[in-house]
Amino acid sequence: GENGRLVIEARTVTEDLREGESVCVSGGCLTAFDVRADSFAADCSRETLQRTTLGGLRRGSFVNLERAVTLATRLGGHLVQGHVDGRGRLLRVESHGESWTVRIGYPPELGRYLVFKGSIAVEGISLTIAALADDHFEVAVIPKTWELTNLRHLQPGDEVNLEVDIIAKYVERLLTVGRGELSRNASG
Repeated sequence: GENGRLVIEARTVTEDLREGESVCVSGGCLTAFDVRADSFAADCSRETLQRTTLGGLRRGSFVNLERAVTLATRLGGHLVQGHVDGRGRLLRVESHGESWTVRIGYPPELGRYLVFKGSIAVEGISLTIAALADDHFEVAVIPKTWELTNLRHLQPGDEVNLEVDIIAKYVERLLTVGRGELSRNASG
């Protein structure tokens, strides 16, 4: 049909996971149910399947998992909501001994939100743009990120989920809405 259901094998993420809580799965925010000691399930809407790469997953695919941030959690990296803005394509991975440069092509409509040394989430991983061109960007990946994420399993040509920085989207919205409308909304 137009919807889908994922069953994800995971142990660390499920330790105190409760049904109805959010889990970011390779960049997409999903609601967990049927939580067990070694797995959980999540339903995907038509929108999620069309916007993300989750519909292309197959049995045994590697995914990145991250629990939702709480008000008591330290924030390392930028604010990642799990709201995928589009799909990019892995173009190249270059090894530099114990680090990697990953080049990713992005859709033209996301380009206005990308800045050199700005934030981007790739497969739900908060990363910094190390190089930027009109049709691709590069990120530097350290050994721990390489070891703990699905980046090491991806091949050139594979699609990846992209989430741009939420602050860039808010700034754009503020600049495009007329001042009169903003004044009326502020005064109630």
